[in-house]
Amino acid sequence: MPLINKARSHSAVRGPDDLTRLRGAITAFFALDGFVFAGWVVRIPAIKEQTGASVSALGLALLGVSAGAVITMTLTGRLCRRFGSHPVTVVCGILLALSVALPPLTHSAVALGLVLLVFGAAYGGINVAMNSAAVDLVAALRRPVMPSFHAAFSLGGMIGAGLGALVAGSLSPTRHLLALTVIGLLVTALAGRTLLSHEPPAPPERGQSHEERAPRRLDARTRGLVFVFGLIALCTAYGEGALADWGALHLEQDLRAHPGVAAAGYSCFALAMTIGRAGGTTLLERLGRTRTLVGGGATAATGMLLGALAPSVWAALLGFAITGLGLANIFPVAVERAGSLAGPSGVAIASTLGYGGMLLGPPAIGFMADWFSLPVALTSVTALAALAALIGFGTRRAAVS
Repeated sequence: MPLINKARSHSAVRGPDDLTRLRGAITAFFALDGFVFAGWVVRIPAIKEQTGASVSALGLALLGVSAGAVITMTLTGRLCRRFGSHPVTVVCGILLALSVALPPLTHSAVALGLVLLVFGAAYGGINVAMNSAAVDLVAALRRPVMPSFHAAFSLGGMIGAGLGALVAGSLSPTRHLLALTVIGLLVTALAGRTLLSHEPPAPPERGQSHEERAPRRLDARTRGLVFVFGLIALCTAYGEGALADWGALHLEQDLRAHPGVAAAGYSCFALAMTIGRAGGTTLLERLGRTRTLVGGGATAATGMLLGALAPSVWAALLGFAITGLGLANIFPVAVERAGSLAGPSGVAIASTLGYGGMLLGPPAIGFMADWFSLPVALTSVTALAALAALIGFGTRRAAVS
């Protein structure tokens, strides 16, 4: 450990050029995360066929990703506090790249679930670590650039899904996911070199030592605020999960859309979210955090109400796009505020709650669809987006330091 601390003491961020390089490296990890995860998702049907799993068995196996992520997120927050977010990000990047190649090697639902537990652990770990690194950089830059990192994640996911769809007919899952491993290791080697050569930057107004920059202790008030911001993240992620799993079915089943048009529903949502996050920094600089949260929640609530209850396909697609624009910057702002309050532990708590929302959305929509109807069930996204807006307004006076 003394050797690690000694090495880090000679790698402090010294100027704007170092901050720019760090921003590029962290952005690369966000894009890689989205790219690898999307590449895996598009091969799920082929993996199902290979393992011979039933629908229910596959569903249980896929829970391995969720279980691994949730279990690891809290642990990763502690590792970041102990070793620093930069080396933990690099290690998780390596594990993510290696573990994505494991699913095609399985031939049963049980084996698939076990390797997805490893993949989920790496996925959850890198999400907490890279968001922690991003929070440090946002504080040092004194600019609200957090949405730009999440825009890179969304863009990486769109590229990963698009390329995956293109090569699905020509490459086996084994070769495709192995290619993702190679790409992941290359990106980690290049971007990780920058992260490992610099310690997380200190905000200009604070001291330069790691100890002086330690976040405040999680007293009752701080922990309460962190959980509140985690709840905001949950409301956002609930909508993402719901639209990912139920949006296409709503368009095809309730509005009689062509399957190709129905499949474009989530693409409209994801593209709008990417565009919204790309402009998130400008939005935050002009409106501030509270107005961005409140306005985003209100916009998403309006958009989802249109998307769920519109009588035509094109109006529903417009609603999906408006929802994506509204939700785009809520999750990044919530995670950044939690991280500003409590460091990696805050990021871990908010991320875990947010990921829980993504897990909660699809089954909750399914149960409500059975009780009422799918359009009515989708209005729960409207309710939670409105709740996020109300919470954002209620926390407008919360001190973030």
